[in-house]
Amino acid sequence: MRFRVRTAKLAWPAVVSTAIAIVVALVAATAASAGAASSVSTIICNRATGSVRSAATPTGYRVVLGVVSVPPAYLGGQAVPSPTTNQKWPRWMKQALFVRAGSPAVVVSVPKSWRTRAAIGWGTSSGPVSALRVASCATPAGKWNAYPGGFYLRASSACVPLVLQVGHRTATVRFGIGRHC
Repeated sequence: MRFRVRTAKLAWPAVVSTAIAIVVALVAATAASAGAASSVSTIICNRATGSVRSAATPTGYRVVLGVVSVPPAYLGGQAVPSPTTNQKWPRWMKQALFVRAGSPAVVVSVPKSWRTRAAIGWGTSSGPVSALRVASCATPAGKWNAYPGGFYLRASSACVPLVLQVGHRTATVRFGIGRHC
């Protein structure tokens, strides 16, 4: 007597295509997270246009986290037409940013919930960005390096929040452009 054993045919094409889909998803997720980390522009030391002795220069600037000097809370006036041809950011408010020489690197970013309404650009960055990193610059000792730039907006006025990070410390600072926050 002969017994015949029947085996179920495995759907190898389905198994293989599922495995490939999982690998592709993992590779895409890894690339996206690596791209997000590298999307922050770094402003190098030679992009500073000068330095000042006091963090409170110009008048009304605020020192945040002990190493960053940002514009006043109320900037007054409306944003003007943007110097870029980028249609997404038709308005602009010029304001300098100062970072103390010898401080750790500083990351300045627009919160995700605001990235459709505002962008930033300092130190001749590559244009309107949602985040940038100001490199640690050792010189000139005892001074604050000045970085030209400012805010890009969709509207002529806004109450823009920025997140500043130095090491593990963060602070959110608001800027009234054309209106009080």
